[in-house]
Amino acid sequence: MAPRAGTAPSSATARLVLLTLAAGQFLMALDSSVMNVSIATVADDVGTTVTGIQGAITAYTLVMAMFMIPGGKVGALIGRKRAFVIGCGIYGCGSLTTALAPNLPVLLLGWSFLEGVGAALILPAIVALVAGNFATERRPAAYGLVAAAGAVAIALGPLIGGVATTYFSWRWVFAGEVLVVLGILVLARRIADAASDERPRIDLVGAVLSALGLGIFVYGVLRSDEWGWFRPKPDAPSWLGVSLVVWSVLAGLLLVWLFLRWEARLVQRRREPLIHPSMLENKQLTGGLTMFFFQYLVQMGVFFVVPLYLSVALGLSALTTGARLLPLSITLLAAAVLIPRFFPDVSPRRVVRLGVLALLTGAVALMAALDADAGAEIVTIPLLLIGLGMGSLASQLGSVTVSAVPEQQSAEVGGVQNAVTNLGASIGTALAGSIMIAALTSSFLTSVEQNPAVPAGVKSQTTVELRSGAPFLSDAQLKTALQEAGTSTEVARATLDANAEARLDGLRAALAILALAALLALFFTHRIPTSQPRSTEPAAETPGP
Repeated sequence: MAPRAGTAPSSATARLVLLTLAAGQFLMALDSSVMNVSIATVADDVGTTVTGIQGAITAYTLVMAMFMIPGGKVGALIGRKRAFVIGCGIYGCGSLTTALAPNLPVLLLGWSFLEGVGAALILPAIVALVAGNFATERRPAAYGLVAAAGAVAIALGPLIGGVATTYFSWRWVFAGEVLVVLGILVLARRIADAASDERPRIDLVGAVLSALGLGIFVYGVLRSDEWGWFRPKPDAPSWLGVSLVVWSVLAGLLLVWLFLRWEARLVQRRREPLIHPSMLENKQLTGGLTMFFFQYLVQMGVFFVVPLYLSVALGLSALTTGARLLPLSITLLAAAVLIPRFFPDVSPRRVVRLGVLALLTGAVALMAALDADAGAEIVTIPLLLIGLGMGSLASQLGSVTVSAVPEQQSAEVGGVQNAVTNLGASIGTALAGSIMIAALTSSFLTSVEQNPAVPAGVKSQTTVELRSGAPFLSDAQLKTALQEAGTSTEVARATLDANAEARLDGLRAALAILALAALLALFFTHRIPTSQPRSTEPAAETPGP
């Protein structure tokens, strides 16, 4: 029998519950990064293009973004534990479908839709179940470990995907996810569900408005690399001379505003809203959500930039690239687990500020270390700092957001929290990518223009062909393209040199914008409380790492 909510579970049960929830978080995050190194292989195997697989990844992100807030409410409607179990079942069916997918439509059904819907039920439920299974003073450690499990999955994803694709098949990754889901379902019986006498009704109008608003917003951001942020790229769709990204973001924000107005109207009529608008007036909650947004913006930007440097600029394999990311995982786990254990009464605001400063310092150190003669070892110290910052934030923010509202609203907080992190992750990846390509293109064209070895005709043709952005190419890829084009040795050498320098300029620019985001986050840390939440409930035993 699972322990009843509010009672103190045994140490073994506490660890088992924490392991189960952390495994769920690990699984959700793993899917976002594990296949990035295997896109071309997957495309060949299911008879589609790289663009088709990238579209599947985009659709997975969209489904999660659209259903995250309604998914949190479903937990309040049917029970957090039941939502978690059902979500795992749907996710497992999606993983099995993906593992067996013979073509792109089946892959879209399994990976993008079923796994996306499962994740939208699982992630908010995890937030609520931590609140329901651990006493208030024990939650920072629990939330820290759960959040660390997700971040470690993102760091290990390329390594796991690289091993599976190199030695086995990408399908084994999804088959392995099915086994993990089965293990989670077996262990989930130990999880206590927070009983509630209320049986809220789900707000269908609010669910549609929030899903459309968040979905359209995220879709616009994800297409920014192809369409352009403001000025439309050549052959990209536009309206009134402005990129559709702008209109998508504006339409998404308008729908979110309408959603909030609708929720306020329901409250005035004493009807059950999807989320209570008063939650967004809570200084502590909005402070925690803001920091979550910036954390995931910087985090996903780093996980976009660093692998590109290692795999493309330095030409490292997927396995070696993944191994080089391990220092980040070490300090992340250490900070997330050890800070709550050894400093249980530390000020959350102080830890969050130090964490943001560590992110800022790591990004600046990496930006300064990038050089044409630098090797893979230069990422070690910056990644240790960035991991320390992520772990510090992970050790505090989950507890900060949940403790800001009554416990019965924890599932709603989970839905909003994961929607915010989804937005931050999408914007971080898109912003880092677009800034990098813009800086790379500008630097490359400037180098070509100033090089007397490049004929005027080639300069003119290069400028025209790269109006929509220069591709991020390795030396080997560019050398092959130049040979196929029949370029002279002198021009090829000049082009390779220009590309090498432009790559570094693009990476530096992307890291600079991430450092700026971390700096901006410091201005919002005053909303984080200075004291740890406390409870008069019987304390659950400290969950072990």
